[in-house]
Amino acid sequence: MKKKEIAFLDKRDLARLATVSKELMPHVIPVVYAMDEEKVIVAVDYGTKKLENLKANPKVSLVVDESEPNRAVFIQGTAAILERGPEYLRLLDILFKKFEVYRKNPWKEGESPILSITPLKVVSWGL
Repeated sequence: MKKKEIAFLDKRDLARLATVSKELMPHVIPVVYAMDEEKVIVAVDYGTKKLENLKANPKVSLVVDESEPNRAVFIQGTAAILERGPEYLRLLDILFKKFEVYRKNPWKEGESPILSITPLKVVSWGL
C-alpha cells in the first residue's frame, strides 16, 4: 500500500465492507475502522451476517471514499477473525484509542470479535 493511501485511510473512519455468503450472495455494510499499519481493523458483533459470511469465506472488499473531491481507496483482501489473545488485545487498544464511543462502552476478550483485514490488492484514485 502506498503512503498516500495509508494517509487517506488514517484520516477517515467509515468504510463499506463487502462479504459474500456461502450461497454467493453479496452483503455490503458500513463499518467504522482503524488502521494497523497496512491492515484495516474492524470490530464486529456476534450474530451478524458479516461474521457468518466471513466464517465461511474470509475474502472481503472494502472501500473508503468521498465525492467532493472524488477520491477513494478500494481494497480486496482476507479477514482474520480474532476473539482472544495478545494480538486481539493489541488491536482492541488501537480501536479504543481511535473511537471515544468504544472507550465509553468498552468490552473484553470474547465479547466482540475483531477483524484484521490484510490487503491483497489496493486501487486508489484522486489522491
